[in-house]
Amino acid sequence: MNLRNRVVSKKQFVLGAALSVALALSIGTPAQRLNAQPVSAQLISAQSIPSGASVLTKVQVPQSMRSGAFQTDQSLLIPPGFAIAVYARIDDARFMAVAPNGDLLVSQPSNGKVSIVRANPNGDPQVSDFVTGLSNPHDIVFHTIDAATYVYISESNQINRFVYKAGDLTAHDRQIVVKNLPDPNNLHTGYAHPLKNIALDSNHKLYVQIGSTCNACIEDTQSEPLRGAIYQYDADGSNGRLFARGLRNAEGLAIVPGTNTLWVAVNNRDNTPYPLDDGSGNYGKVFPSYVDNHPPDEFIQVRDGGNYGWPFCNPNPDTPVGLNTMPFDRDYDLNSSGTVNCDTMDKVTKGIQAHSAALGLTFLQSTKFADAYRNGAVIALHGSWNRTAKAGYKVIYYPWNSTAQMPGAQVDLITGWLDNNNYNWGRPVDTVVDLQGNLLISDDSSGAVYKLSATN
Repeated sequence: MNLRNRVVSKKQFVLGAALSVALALSIGTPAQRLNAQPVSAQLISAQSIPSGASVLTKVQVPQSMRSGAFQTDQSLLIPPGFAIAVYARIDDARFMAVAPNGDLLVSQPSNGKVSIVRANPNGDPQVSDFVTGLSNPHDIVFHTIDAATYVYISESNQINRFVYKAGDLTAHDRQIVVKNLPDPNNLHTGYAHPLKNIALDSNHKLYVQIGSTCNACIEDTQSEPLRGAIYQYDADGSNGRLFARGLRNAEGLAIVPGTNTLWVAVNNRDNTPYPLDDGSGNYGKVFPSYVDNHPPDEFIQVRDGGNYGWPFCNPNPDTPVGLNTMPFDRDYDLNSSGTVNCDTMDKVTKGIQAHSAALGLTFLQSTKFADAYRNGAVIALHGSWNRTAKAGYKVIYYPWNSTAQMPGAQVDLITGWLDNNNYNWGRPVDTVVDLQGNLLISDDSSGAVYKLSATN
């Protein structure tokens, strides 16, 4: 079969997933099912699943950008009816935002700056510095209040906003709206997740994520401010308060268009000891066949006052509900005696394959992306560093139930940065949709921004 024209049958996909669910749930004890891949038991019909990553397609690369990973041809699996190309080369390209006039801002934490990319109809886009001299700049959000438009940019120690006027090539009129966030400079200790992510809703509320300093520790649950948490502020940084906790590292924050509902994509803990005293002899042990699939990363609807379990309670994908609103296991390291009642925790809406490193989250409903996918969400999976067989290294898609305001079954949208030999040549970070309806994908490993474009 010609791989460049290979299209996976949606009926085969759904039938295969259903059989996997039935098999995983019908045989074996938890100890015997350690090597089973967690799958979703909540399947939706084949007719409602858009075509996913099924056509192997050469990545188009301008000659001027053929360096590093692109010295040789690369291919990615994308949906039928699309093309993919390298749009720009940007070192350490992380989070992105599209300006009201169509310019693209891209954060570069390791370089302390945010770049601006302006389309050039006669050749490669123009790339220049929008703002420099920042401390680990990461997330970027444009937001309008009355007649003023601002661009919010997070640093590891604070949140800034700059006044924005259409056509600006550099940042100006900086305001520091949130100060003294915990970061490596003021904690004087190792900090596992210093980068900050943000979102703003239509009520002009600012949400700020503070990642954990550790894999799993009690100290972050007792600090001021709490870590592994999300805080809410007014848009000017006033009236800050704890909004939700128990979220180890929520790098993707986004508001569902037309609502003020916050959703997040979360990186969960590593090296989890086996939590079940079930006679298998594995209780309290750390071993790859369990750690590889536990606990899942998370795609969560976040409520005001919610507690999502970390570091005391870990979502368990090995039950009939699969990756949907999973029950919790007590964390062996920090809660083996059950001092913290996991039954009181808010359940995770959707699980994602453990160690996929879920990062950027984008809702497509208010964009011009292809009609078949517009009612949905995409998440970039940066990829695992500690799994026996690597996982992630792709962009996934969730069709959206507009009535329930809930995601359906996960679909792979773009894959291929990881090959069959467990080698990865790229790592997707974030996605945005430009004003023309193209999906842009950042990659901090190959130093690129890709453009996924509909061809029909």
